[in-house]
Amino acid sequence: MAGYKINRVTSDIKTALSELLRSVKDPRVSQLLSIIKLDVSGDMSYATVYVSALEGREATEQSVKALNKSAAGFLRKQLGNSLHLRKVPQLRFVADDSIEKSAEISQIIDSFSKE
Repeated sequence: MAGYKINRVTSDIKTALSELLRSVKDPRVSQLLSIIKLDVSGDMSYATVYVSALEGREATEQSVKALNKSAAGFLRKQLGNSLHLRKVPQLRFVADDSIEKSAEISQIIDSFSKE
């Protein structure tokens, strides 16, 4: 039963957080930021958010620094207001380059299909 609750809360946090990331007014945070994966700890104290920007690795890392340094508290408070959780997890953002790698793989496959 606990696994079901964690999965449901993870899904709700991911949906709400993707909407909230668009409202962050910090110019260091990319507007083309997407959440790749979200891991919530078993006691729902911590959440690790893997994000990637379409602009590339540098934009992703700059956005992660800004989110961890200044926007994590704001986002946590907004999550608490919108989701009405008893315990809102502390957010930790991590840069993920899976979108960039998938684009490279797609280009390699396209180059082979043209030949």
